[in-house]
Amino acid sequence: MDAAVTGRMITPNGAAVARKRGTSRCEGGAVQAKTFTSASLPEHLIHQERFRLWRDISYSRVASVEVGISDLPFEAGLKANSIGRLGFAKMSATINRAARMLHHIRAARTEVYLFTINLGPTLIASNPGKSDITMPTGSAILHATKAQAFVGSDRNTWANLALPRKIVDDKFPGMEGRQGALIPAESEALTLLRNYLSMLEAMELPEESVLFDHISETVVDLLGLATGAKGSEAELAGTRGLRAGRLQAVLKQIKSNYRNPALSASLVGLQLGLSGRYVRDLLAATGASFSERILELRLQDAKAMLTDPRHQDKKIGDIAMEVGFGDISYFNRSFKKRFGCSPGAAR
Repeated sequence: MDAAVTGRMITPNGAAVARKRGTSRCEGGAVQAKTFTSASLPEHLIHQERFRLWRDISYSRVASVEVGISDLPFEAGLKANSIGRLGFAKMSATINRAARMLHHIRAARTEVYLFTINLGPTLIASNPGKSDITMPTGSAILHATKAQAFVGSDRNTWANLALPRKIVDDKFPGMEGRQGALIPAESEALTLLRNYLSMLEAMELPEESVLFDHISETVVDLLGLATGAKGSEAELAGTRGLRAGRLQAVLKQIKSNYRNPALSASLVGLQLGLSGRYVRDLLAATGASFSERILELRLQDAKAMLTDPRHQDKKIGDIAMEVGFGDISYFNRSFKKRFGCSPGAAR
């Protein structure tokens, strides 16, 4: 494989990591996450040897930390990516301790804020000279200039979001003073940030996407709100970040439940703690209404089933009902208008 360097990415420890030709892009020129998994290690290695090899060839490239492993057979999966100025990494492993010490912080090439989100069982976060903090599933902690350690169970999952400190400090002065404070899982801004990052993790964006600035601004806004930032910038962030985060939550809810014939803007709003009118306004601003989005999802689903040999014995009416239509005549008219042929002809 050609190992010529084609670029660098900011990783969650603030270090610049070379991207190699042939591994930095996926098909279509989209950014490809760097994935390091223990499944690719030689099977004959014993527990500790598997860990050391995985750490040496993967984990040390993404995050300069000290780690410890549990007594379970070693397993680990680490996925790291950069989206514009953001670094995002998610790991699930039989690693029960991770510590970022002062010498790791000093060695980093770029000063960053790390936002650690616990996605697994309860963790204990400790800072030298301070009381330990219990981190339930979904909670988070911001850290940057101070040592930070996390101790968990035999198997843990967490995510690290890295943002250049200057970007965050310019928007939210005093952010450094919010290091080490627990952000509860039920915080709306944190919930929206988790959902937003989950969406980004699944996306394939061009390596130089025009969306990067917007994504960065939304993430910084939600981060500031989650950590309790105050002042005029926080008020603006609330307008931008919460609205963007809520929109993604609404879209996710629609995509997960569009087959439900009773799905409505009011029901989605009830599930997310929003009013039905607010949900409709959010979607209207995107250029596609609630009903238009539902209709498109159901029609695309129906078309996929009609052309799938696995469903060839199903009646067209049954397919229409399965994807959420309650009126077969309406389904037939909508299908023909959308695709230019009847459902029967699509088969």
